[in-house]
Amino acid sequence: MALISGYKAICFSAAYCSLIRPAWIISIFVMLAAASSSCRVSYSFTGASISPEVKTVSIPNFPNNASLVVPTLSRTITNALRDYFTSQTNLVLVERNGDLNLDGAITQYAVTPVAIQGNETAALNRLTIILNVKFTNRTDTKQNWETSFSRYQDYSSSFNLSTVQEELIRDITDQLVQDVFNKSVVNW
Repeated sequence: MALISGYKAICFSAAYCSLIRPAWIISIFVMLAAASSSCRVSYSFTGASISPEVKTVSIPNFPNNASLVVPTLSRTITNALRDYFTSQTNLVLVERNGDLNLDGAITQYAVTPVAIQGNETAALNRLTIILNVKFTNRTDTKQNWETSFSRYQDYSSSFNLSTVQEELIRDITDQLVQDVFNKSVVNW
């Protein structure tokens, strides 16, 4: 009697058993290969579910169309989107005509007072950034959409905006990029 990977097999001769082992192992590999090639599932630690046919993404510059313009905001948001999509997926960034395309613009950059105190002064100010984004999926047009994303950060009115602006923009940009990514490829 011969032992084959934990299973007992009755062998009438050593030659017969030596023929069974390779055939048995080969048949298992063939079944695994057939099963894995028939199922195409995309896994990602970011939760992204991107079709295997999608290989590229294009993210043109997001112009700043807000009435209050910060000169570096357009570049900051555009680069953050590009960096996030390329670092969290296997997509290749192309200049135009990507399988996935994100077009958009900064439509609002505003500071408003919140938490008004008894003496009618604001204890907090709120910086709000709104992006309008149009997502196009060339491989599945049912996933196309256009929407606005809005995020804000509050800061103490005892601070001048210019002293906290860079940190606020970074935090808001991170949130906006995550929102756009989730809506685009996580189907959130």
